[in-house]
Amino acid sequence: MLYNTLSRRKELFVPINAPLVGMYVCGPTVYGDPHLGHARPAITFDLLFRYLKWLGYKVRYVRNITDVGHLEHDADEGEDKIAKKARLEKLEPMEVAHYYTERYHDAMRALGVLSPSIEPLASGHIMEQIAFVQRILDKGYAYVSNGSVYFDVEKYNRDYNYGVLSGRRLEDMLGGTRELDGQDDKHSPVDFALWKKASPEHIMRWPSPWSDGFPGWHMECSAMSTKYLGEQFDIHGGGMDLMFPHHECELAQNTAADGHGSAKYWVHNNMMTINGQKMGKSLGNFITLEQMFTGNHPLLAQAYSPMTIRFFVLQAHYRSTLDFSNEALQAAEKGLDRLMKAVETLGKIKPAATSTVSVDDLQDRFVEAMNDDLNSPLVIAALFDWVRIINQLHDGQQTIAADDLDRLRKLVGTIVFDVLGLRDEKGEEANDLVTPLVEMLLEMRTTAKANKDWTTADRIRDRLAEIGIRVKDRKDGYDWEIE
Repeated sequence: MLYNTLSRRKELFVPINAPLVGMYVCGPTVYGDPHLGHARPAITFDLLFRYLKWLGYKVRYVRNITDVGHLEHDADEGEDKIAKKARLEKLEPMEVAHYYTERYHDAMRALGVLSPSIEPLASGHIMEQIAFVQRILDKGYAYVSNGSVYFDVEKYNRDYNYGVLSGRRLEDMLGGTRELDGQDDKHSPVDFALWKKASPEHIMRWPSPWSDGFPGWHMECSAMSTKYLGEQFDIHGGGMDLMFPHHECELAQNTAADGHGSAKYWVHNNMMTINGQKMGKSLGNFITLEQMFTGNHPLLAQAYSPMTIRFFVLQAHYRSTLDFSNEALQAAEKGLDRLMKAVETLGKIKPAATSTVSVDDLQDRFVEAMNDDLNSPLVIAALFDWVRIINQLHDGQQTIAADDLDRLRKLVGTIVFDVLGLRDEKGEEANDLVTPLVEMLLEMRTTAKANKDWTTADRIRDRLAEIGIRVKDRKDGYDWEIE
C-alpha cells in the first residue's frame, strides 16, 4: 500500500506499465552546496527505487537537475539564482551549475543513494519545453503577453480543478493574493509563467516564438517527465514543500496539454526541521552535508558519518516531520553501530542440527512493513528484534540449522544493504592491512595466555583498546571490533 497524495489514501500499488515502473522525482537546483534538506527526499526515493527493484520490477527512475535556475520571490519574478551566483563569482552560469551538480553527486554517493536511470538537465531540454508551452497555447489554456506566456488558471479551473493536488480552492487563493511588481502582464495574479521574456541583464536566455527568454519553473518537469516516461507514468515524487505551487502547476500543465494528469501516484516526503524550526539560511540553522560529515558547524556537537545520516532519515516514516538534533543523531549512530555488529556476529554463528527460531518472522515483517507505505521504522524495529536473536544464537541460547542460517544471512544482507542501502563504515575501516596485523597480535596474545603470561596478554589487549580496537574473549576464542 502506497500513500497517494492525489487521492489522500493508501492504495495498492499496481503499476500502469508493469513490469516497467516509471518514476519521476524532482531533483536539486544546483546553485549551492547540497544541504541536510537534500538528504531526505534523496534517501526516501532511493528506498522506493531499491524496494521496487527487489520486488522484481524494472524501474525507469528519472530525477531532474534544475540548472536554469529558480527565481527569487515567486515562480515568475526575481533574479535567477544560478545567474546571480555566476555574476557574483564572475563565472559562466553553466560553470556554477556543473560545479554544484558534481558536489551534489558526491554527497549522494556518500549517502548511498543510487544513480537514477536518467538525470536530465533543464538547460538541455529547452526545445521540449517550448513545444510543451505551444501545446498548452493551442489548447487555449495560456496566453501571450508582452513576450511572456502565462497559464490561464481561471479558465483551466472552469474545465478541470486547479488545487486538486494540494487541496486549495481557487477562490481562497484569489482572495489571498497580493500584487507584485512586474505582474501587470498577467490577466490574474494567480496565473503563472510558462515562458518568461528575459530582461536585458538576464544572462540565461534562449530564443522562442514569443521572445528571447527562459522557461517557467514548473515547465521543465512537465516536459522532461513526459519525454522519458510518456504522457502517463506511475510515480511522481518530491518534497512536501513542492506540492504547491510547483506540483500543482505541473499537474495543471499536463492536464491542459494532454487532457489528463501525468502521474498515477503523487508521493511527497515531509520536511526536516532543526530543533523544531524549518531549516533556513535566514534562521542560521542551515547545515550543508559537508558540514555534517566534518562537524564544522556551530550547531553540531560532532561530525556525523553519511551512514549515520541515512540511518537517521530511515528511522522516521517519510511522511512524518523529522527533527534534527545532536541527541537524535547520536542515538542513530549508536543504533547503526549495534546493527552492524549484529551483521558481523551473524557471520560467526555456527549451525546446529535444528532451529529454535523462524526466519519467516523477519521475512514477513519486512515485506509487510515495506508494503505499508514504505514503513522503514517498522523494518528497523524488526531488525533490532533480530539483533537480540542473533546474539542469542551466537551465545548458544538458541539454535539454527544450516539452511536456515544461510537464508537468514542472505535476508539480513538484503534488507540492510540492498533495500535500506546501508554500509558498514567501521567495517570498511578494518581494511586489508589492519585485519592481518590485529589477528597477528591476537594470536600472540593467545599464545601468551596459553603460557600463563598474563602480563603480555593484558598489555596487548590494553594497547589495542587505546587505538580503538575492542577485544572480547569467548570460550572458543575471541572477537574484536573497531569502536
